[in-house]
Amino acid sequence: MEARVMPEVQKRQVFFLCVFLGMSWAGTEPLRYFVAEETERETFLANLANDLGLGVGELSARGSRVISDENIRFLLFKPLTGDLLLNEKLDREELCGPREPCVLPFQLLLEKPFQIFRAELWVRDINDHSPVFLDRETTLKILESTTPGATFLLESAQDSDVGINNLRNYTISSNAYFHINVRDSGEGNVYPELVLDAVLDREKVSELNLTLTALDGGSPPRSGTALIRILVLDINDNIPEFVQSLYKVQVPEDSPVGSLVVAVSARDLDTGTNGEIVYAFFYATEVILKTFRINSTSGKLYLKAELNYEAIQTYTLTIQAKDGGGLSGKCTVVVHVTDINDNPPELLMSSLTSPIAENSPETVVAVFRIRDRDSGNNAKMVCSIQDHLPFVLKPSVQNFYTLVTERPLDRESQAEYNITITVTDLGTPRLKTQHNITVTVSDVNDNAPAFSQTTYTLRVRENNSPALHIGSVSATDRDSGANAQVTYSLLPPADPQLPLASLVSINADNGQLFALRSLDYEALQAFEFGVRAADRGSPALSSQARVRVLVLDDNDNAPFVLYPPQNGSAPCTELVPRAAEAGYLVTKVVAVDSDSGQNAWLSYQLLKATEPGLFGVWAHNGEVRTARLLSERDAVKHRLVVLVKDNGEPPRSASVTLHVLLVDGFSQPYLPLPEVAAVEARADPLTVYLVVALASVSSLFLFSVLVFVAVRLCRRSRAASAGRCSGPEGHFPGHLVDVSGAGTLSQSYQYEVCLQGGSGTSEFKFLKPIIPNLQFQSTRREVEEYPSFQNDLGF
Repeated sequence: MEARVMPEVQKRQVFFLCVFLGMSWAGTEPLRYFVAEETERETFLANLANDLGLGVGELSARGSRVISDENIRFLLFKPLTGDLLLNEKLDREELCGPREPCVLPFQLLLEKPFQIFRAELWVRDINDHSPVFLDRETTLKILESTTPGATFLLESAQDSDVGINNLRNYTISSNAYFHINVRDSGEGNVYPELVLDAVLDREKVSELNLTLTALDGGSPPRSGTALIRILVLDINDNIPEFVQSLYKVQVPEDSPVGSLVVAVSARDLDTGTNGEIVYAFFYATEVILKTFRINSTSGKLYLKAELNYEAIQTYTLTIQAKDGGGLSGKCTVVVHVTDINDNPPELLMSSLTSPIAENSPETVVAVFRIRDRDSGNNAKMVCSIQDHLPFVLKPSVQNFYTLVTERPLDRESQAEYNITITVTDLGTPRLKTQHNITVTVSDVNDNAPAFSQTTYTLRVRENNSPALHIGSVSATDRDSGANAQVTYSLLPPADPQLPLASLVSINADNGQLFALRSLDYEALQAFEFGVRAADRGSPALSSQARVRVLVLDDNDNAPFVLYPPQNGSAPCTELVPRAAEAGYLVTKVVAVDSDSGQNAWLSYQLLKATEPGLFGVWAHNGEVRTARLLSERDAVKHRLVVLVKDNGEPPRSASVTLHVLLVDGFSQPYLPLPEVAAVEARADPLTVYLVVALASVSSLFLFSVLVFVAVRLCRRSRAASAGRCSGPEGHFPGHLVDVSGAGTLSQSYQYEVCLQGGSGTSEFKFLKPIIPNLQFQSTRREVEEYPSFQNDLGF
C-alpha cells in the first residue's frame, strides 16, 4: 500500500514553545502518511528511520515508541527496523464519520534523549457504502392546477462515504410529466427537486409511480432507489406559508431535555380542512429525530435528548407545514449549540520513569499531554504541581509537558515523592483534573558506614575463658539494601610485635569482639587495634574506629616472700638479746606480689608463735618486733610463722617460718638448730660455754668494726644512689633500708628501694643489696626464677 509524506502549506503561523532538555524539535510540520480504509492488517506504511534521517539502530537505542491521543492502537511500530505497519483494518466512517479529511494524529516518542516527532495518518475513503433513502416510498399530492415548472423537494439520500464517493446525482425513471433537478445546498450536499414539465389532468392520470435513483461519485458508482408515488388532487389554491423561511437559534449545550428550542409559525389563506396546518419534520436525519421533537399543532420545537457541543455544533432542520388539502410549505431551522465548560481537562500519560537513581543530574520523570474537549477559553489550560518539590514542569509542543528533576535527589533525605499534577482550564466555572504519581528514589552507595563511637574502650578480666565475648562495635549505614549491609573486620595492628590474630576476633556480621585465648595481666596490660566497617556497595565504602582493650588484674598470684629466703636451704635463724626492750626489731619479712592495685597490697600477721604475746608483726611493713621485755623464763628457741596476705578477692597468702634464738649477748656463739644441738649436748658443757664466750666477744668486736666502715661508705655513696633512683621513669628519691645486724639480723644488709613513677601502686622498681651477701644472693636467684616478679623488683 502506498505511503508517502506530503507537505501542507498552512495559512497561519503557529508558535510552539520547545523546552525539551535542550533538544531541538524536528519541525513544525508533521509527517503525513496516507492509507485507504479497509486496507489489510500489517500493511507497510513507511520507514520512520529513513523519513527522519535516523539510523535504524538509533531508534531502538533511544527507546522509541508510537503514541496517540486516543490510545487507538491502529499502528504497529518496529523499533529495530523503523518500519511502521498497519495494525488493523480501518473503517473511515467509524473513525471520523462525515468529517473530511479523516486525520489520525500520532507521535513518535524518543526517550533517550527525549524528543517527539509529530505525524498524521490520513485515512482515504473508498466507495464501500451505497446511497440509502430513509423512506423507501414517498407520496406526493399535486393539484391538477399546478403549472408546469413547479418544483417539489424530495427526500435526500444518505451516503456514509465522503468526498468523491459521496452522493453526486439523482435520476428518475422515464415519464412524460416530470424530470429531476439536482440542487446543491452550499454545504457540499445535493438534494433532488421534482420539476413538473406538463400540466396534470386528474381525469387522465390520477396517480404516477416513479423510481428515484441516487448515485454517488465512486468508481464504479453505487446507487440507491426510492419509490415516488404521485397523487393528483383537485385544486387547493393556497399553500401554507411560514412567517420566516429561515430560523436561527443558539442553544446552550447544557439545556435540559424537554426545553423549548424555537417555535415556527405558518399560515394558510384557505378555509376548512385546506386551512388546517400540521407541522412535521421534512425528511429529517436519524440524528435530528433522536435529538428534537416538534409539536404538530403549535409548531414548537423541543429538545428530545441532551446536546453535546463537542460532538455536534450545528443542526439544520427542515420543517414542513401541510394543510388539509395536501399543500405544504417549508422553512429551515438552524440550531447552533453554544459551548459550556462541562468537560474537565484530561491528562494523558505517555511515559513514567520510577524509580530514579539518587544523585542523578536533571532527569525526565514523566511525559504527558493535556487536553480539553471544550472550546475557546474553556479549552485553555494551566498545568502545575505542588510547591517545595525538587521537580519542575516544562511545557513542550501540542500541550506536551515533561516532569524533570530540578536538582539531584537524596534518597536518605526522602525516598519517595507523591506528586499531584493539577490541570485547570480557564472556563467559567473553572474545572480541574488532578493526577497523582509516585516517584521512588533508588539508592546509590554514597554513604560510608558510621561508627557510633570513634574510640571504644573495652575491659576484660585476665584469665578469661577462650572465645569470651568482650564487647561490640556498631556502625550504621544510611543507604539501603546491599549498600547498607555492614561487614566488620580487624585492621593490621600498628605494632607488628602484637599478635592480634591470636588475641581477638570479630564477627563480620554484627561486630561482636571475642577474646581468642586467656589473657594475662602480668604479661599484657592493654593493647589497641583498629576495626573497619565496610558496606557491600559497588564501590564499597568503609570507615574505621579504634578499640582499646584494657586487661583487668585478677588476684591470681600469691605473695612471694623474698626474705627470709624460701629456697629449701638451711633455715635462717635470728638472734635477739635478752636485754632487748619492747619494740625491738627482730627482723623484717620482705614479700612482693606480681598482681597490681589492691591485689598487690600486702598485709602481715603473726600466724603461729612458740610464746604468743612475745613477738608481734607490723601489718603494713612486715617488721617483726618484740612485744614486751624478755625474761629469763622465756624459752631460748622460738619458732614464728608469719602470714603474708594480699588484698585481693578472694585473698591469696603465703607463709614464712622464722627461727629466733634468745641470747645473753652477741658474744654468745651461734646456737645450732635443734637437731645439731642434740648432738653437741653430749659435749662438755663447760668447754662449750668457754668457746662460745670467746667466740662471741671476738665476733662482736670484729662485727662492730665492719659495721662502722660499711655505714661510712654507704653515707658517702647515697648522693650518687639518689641520682639513679630519679631516672626518666620515676621522680622519687632512693631510700636505703638499713637492716643492721646489731641485735636484729645475723648479718648486716642495706637495701636500695626505688618506686616506679606514675604507677599509682606500691610495686618495687628494683631491690638490691648495697653489700652483697650469700643469703641475699640466694634470694636473688629465686627471684630470677620468677620473671614476672623481675618487672616489679627491677632485676
